[in-house]
Amino acid sequence: DYAKEHLAQLQEKAELIAGRMLRFSVFYRNQHKEYFQHPSLKDNSGSHGSPTSGMLHGIFFSCNTEFNTGQPPQDSPYGRYRFQIPAQRLFNPNTNLYFADFYCMYTAYHYVVLVLAPKGSSGDLFCRERLPQLDISSNKFLTCCVEEGELVYRHAQDSILEVIYTEPVDLSLGVLGEISGHQLMSLSTANAKKDPSCKTCNISVGR
Repeated sequence: DYAKEHLAQLQEKAELIAGRMLRFSVFYRNQHKEYFQHPSLKDNSGSHGSPTSGMLHGIFFSCNTEFNTGQPPQDSPYGRYRFQIPAQRLFNPNTNLYFADFYCMYTAYHYVVLVLAPKGSSGDLFCRERLPQLDISSNKFLTCCVEEGELVYRHAQDSILEVIYTEPVDLSLGVLGEISGHQLMSLSTANAKKDPSCKTCNISVGR
């Protein structure tokens, strides 16, 4: 597995391409309904050395928005049902944020994997030992800041963020519905292999 210093190198590379920060208000995920009640084990997608693969239980969420609307995209590779939850339900001052991975799949765009773990939870303890922790109000990927008395959320424009939330999620806290766009299976990252030749997202790890 990558040690923390290797992940710190990956984080530095990811920060170089993160781009400007855009506001958002919901986390979302397209999946079958049962998915959200039972956090599943992280698959082997991404970097081969990621310490979360096959080890960390969690629920994947997205938060990227369409540039022209500020809303989640209409299309998804993960099914027609989309669960949306207000950002503050998952991400607030009682949550720790960790950097977990940076990869691409032979494409021009890159993925950044982050972990959101309620402070003191088993997921938080797992991550604290293995992953670089990020300042929730000041980092290049995903921020939660108090502005004029309310929590404001921003995500990096130029990376596709995959956010792992380490606890079960009560569906009553959000909204479940069907998307109006297409189900683009070709964009799925399930067990996706990282491009080992990409100079943007690979690091040299001494053996």
